[in-house]
Amino acid sequence: MSTRWRNHIGDRPQAVETLTTGLLLAFTLVGVVLTRAVAAEEPLELWPGLVLSVLACAALLRRRSHPLLVLLVTTGCVITEGFLGYLLTPLLMGPMLVAQYTVSLRPDRRTTWYSAVAAAAGIALTGFVVTDADEWIISLVNPAAWVLMAALFGSYVRVRREYTVARAEHAAQERDEEARRRVIQERMRIARELHDVVAHHLALANAQAGTAAHLARAHPDQAISMIEKLPEVTASALRELKATVGLLRQDTDADELVPAPGLEQLPRLVETCASAGLDVTVTTEGRPQALTPGLDLTAYRIVQEALTNVTKHAATRSARVRLDYTPHYLTLTITNETGSRPTPATDSPGRGRGYGLLGMRERALSAGGTFHAGPRPGGGFEVACALPLPGSEESTP
Repeated sequence: MSTRWRNHIGDRPQAVETLTTGLLLAFTLVGVVLTRAVAAEEPLELWPGLVLSVLACAALLRRRSHPLLVLLVTTGCVITEGFLGYLLTPLLMGPMLVAQYTVSLRPDRRTTWYSAVAAAAGIALTGFVVTDADEWIISLVNPAAWVLMAALFGSYVRVRREYTVARAEHAAQERDEEARRRVIQERMRIARELHDVVAHHLALANAQAGTAAHLARAHPDQAISMIEKLPEVTASALRELKATVGLLRQDTDADELVPAPGLEQLPRLVETCASAGLDVTVTTEGRPQALTPGLDLTAYRIVQEALTNVTKHAATRSARVRLDYTPHYLTLTITNETGSRPTPATDSPGRGRGYGLLGMRERALSAGGTFHAGPRPGGGFEVACALPLPGSEESTP
């Protein structure tokens, strides 16, 4: 059936109901006439069968609002026709079978089968009373079986509808959960970006301001020079904050956003750290390879956060960054000398501690890499992670 006809039928339920009942009445009347025609004994009165059939079909118009009452009326009509001598064929029993099917569509399964057994028993009792023993299969078993088949078919349709509804609800629930999961992931990603930007630049600005205050009396020239570099740090922070927060604005033109940082900006990061009094040495081993934007950003943020931790927690004023390119992995190693006091990787936000190492670990793992952070055997602290390069077939180093 085409969609046009389905819509046409769905817009006129009352007309469809009337037409269906009219067709069923026609079949039932044909059954009455045929039963009278094949009667072996004296001819049956035609008008009682016609009246009872019309009454049963008319009752079907209320079967959706009063299904049990309609089933009782149609069953009474069929039983009466049986006592009048009519052969209970499926054509003659049509209204009763439709009423039983309607009752079987109800969610109350106990009512369905109680009504089906009661109706089948009434039909069987009628056949037992009005027919001889050699005709029981036709007049007793066959009509009762039709009633049970109608109940079984209605129960099957009900189960299929319930399954369809449950499946649709499950699919809707899965879509909602997937949407919530994506929202949480996006919120965590943005929160991680904001944390990296704010923590890094504020830590450097705080270090510069502290150093300038310390040098203000003994070396005012150096203090003024350091204070003059503060606007560069804050301006860089504002640019990255604008780029990150701009992702939340749906009406923001993508051309207005600053490109995401990567390892190409590592020299600028080293200069910014130097202005805060942290001497950073960068070494590269292996042949540098092109990184995807996401992997490039991940590598840069890990280096940035590691240097921020050195600035905030380490007593030393020097750090080393090593980039090691292999055929399958980029290994980042950030180390500092003795005197480090980094935030433990197991710190939880609920205890008022930082998110630095936690954020670095999440970035590395989300890129399919590994992450390790802890004290060095000879003193100091080390952050190391291995990130899979594009085209790598291995998943672990």
